[in-house]
Amino acid sequence: MKLSLAILLLSFYTVSAQQKPVETIYFEFDRYDLTDKQKTVVSSFIKNIDTSTVESIQIYGYCDDRGTDSYNFKLSNKRAVTIQNLLVRYGFKKNKIVILEGRGRIVVKADTVKNLQETRLQNRRVDLIVIKKNSLGKGVHSSFKDKLKVGDRVYLEAILFNIGSAKLTDSAKKELNKVALTLLSHQNIKFEIRGHVCCTPEIYSDGIDRDTKERRLSWNRAKTVFHYLISKKISKSRMTYIGCGNKFPLGKGDKYDRRVEFLITQL
Repeated sequence: MKLSLAILLLSFYTVSAQQKPVETIYFEFDRYDLTDKQKTVVSSFIKNIDTSTVESIQIYGYCDDRGTDSYNFKLSNKRAVTIQNLLVRYGFKKNKIVILEGRGRIVVKADTVKNLQETRLQNRRVDLIVIKKNSLGKGVHSSFKDKLKVGDRVYLEAILFNIGSAKLTDSAKKELNKVALTLLSHQNIKFEIRGHVCCTPEIYSDGIDRDTKERRLSWNRAKTVFHYLISKKISKSRMTYIGCGNKFPLGKGDKYDRRVEFLITQL
């Protein structure tokens, strides 16, 4: 089954809400493979990007509004996988691709769209979202060993949670073990543990914890880290914790918003 792209935008543009460069690839109806000519264009995209400045890349696949939800989720995922495989084939490191997701169909109301055909064409696509290194901003650190000041935040990418869960993963425990050792040797640091969630509608202040059924997921994540550090001999007098809900997305994708951060309160 052969597929051709309808349009391939070669230049980057910026998503205003997240401020990230995006390459968008548009597919023909019900297709997910690429012609040789289109593969060459994707290869050029890789050659023109400075991979030394790239922290990670996210790949999202979409479909138009025709067909069933289940079929379109599968098709959108196949489109995303096609682009992933091509990136890897042309030398892009697979471990840099942190999110690979088919998001299914984009529903439109046919009677409210002026050019339905063009709208559907634009919805048959894959978005490549590139995250640049050092994109978290000023005052955000990746280690308690950095030179910190009051008001700085420490964000550790290994301390992430599964969706709807406040339980620590094995990788999160390993990272917190390292944090505990550093904190034991830096007794002057006091901090606030801030829990976060993703994917929660703005009308709600927090997510739902699947285990407790409470809408206090970000609080429970922060509390879990608080008690884990206590178990590693970190005095609770040095720590407080709060839940921030979905108020502070990183703009790196849902995975990275299921997190905790550490706000430095005293040195």
